[in-house]
Formats: sequence, C-alpha cells, structure tokens
Amino acid sequence: MVSLTLLSTALMGLLVIGTFVAIARIGGQRTPPGADEHTDRYTVVTERLGEIARTPAVWSVTFVAITVGVGALAVLAVGDFGFAEGLSETLLGLTYAVVGLLLTAFVFLGAYFGTRGRGLGNAHGIAAGSFAAGLVFLLLITIQLVVGVVG
Repeated sequence: MVSLTLLSTALMGLLVIGTFVAIARIGGQRTPPGADEHTDRYTVVTERLGEIARTPAVWSVTFVAITVGVGALAVLAVGDFGFAEGLSETLLGLTYAVVGLLLTAFVFLGAYFGTRGRGLGNAHGIAAGSFAAGLVFLLLITIQLVVGVVG
C-alpha cells in the first residue's frame, strides 16, 4: 500500500512539473495580436506533424498497430509459451493497463473534440477532457474499493 502511495505521489509530482513547464513555454512564446509572426522551427514541425496526423493512412496504420499490439500482448499473457511464472500475470496486468489507458484517452479526446466542436477554445476542451478522464479514474477507484479489481 505504501509503494502505491509513493508511486501516486511521484506521478502527480511529475504532472505538476510538466504543467508548469508547459505553461512557462506557452507564456514565453505569446505575441501580441496583429504582430507579424515568425515561422520558427517549432511552428514548422508542428504544422508538418499536424498534416501527417490528419491523413487517413496514418490513422489506419496506427489502429492496426495498436490492435495487433494489444492482441499479441493478450495472447502472450494467457498462452503457454514457457515464460517465467510471474511474467504472464505481469503481461495480463499490462494488457489491462493499456486497454484502460486507451479507453481513458478515447473519453478524453471525445470530450475535448466535443467541446471544440461547439465553438469553445482549447482551454475549455482540455478542461472538459480532464474532467471526463478524472471521472473515469474516479469510477475505477470506486470499483476498486467496492469489488477489488487490482490485486
């Protein structure tokens, strides 16, 4: 129980540090409206990655890769491949974690794009997505306390 608390504390600390770093970067790059903007390397890279991410081929390949990866992980977890005794349980736990993170990402992105589609800004979308993902984690904690899903 203590190790889970320490892990949770470390992850929340990393989240806080990452948030402060992201806010510092955004605040330092902001220019007044109407000012001519320079095309720096960051802008060029993000625009190019955005163009690549919007192509259907990338979405298709990513979907197939994730599906094959999760399927292979599940088969390795439940199959008899002569692994060490504790490794199959670890792989099964990893499979559950990956599927849970995928579902949480789906909920986050659904709330984000739903909010953005209604004409609100990025901050509103991130707030809605974070709230929805928080509800998923709250639901998982509640199920853990009532039923005992994890170990």
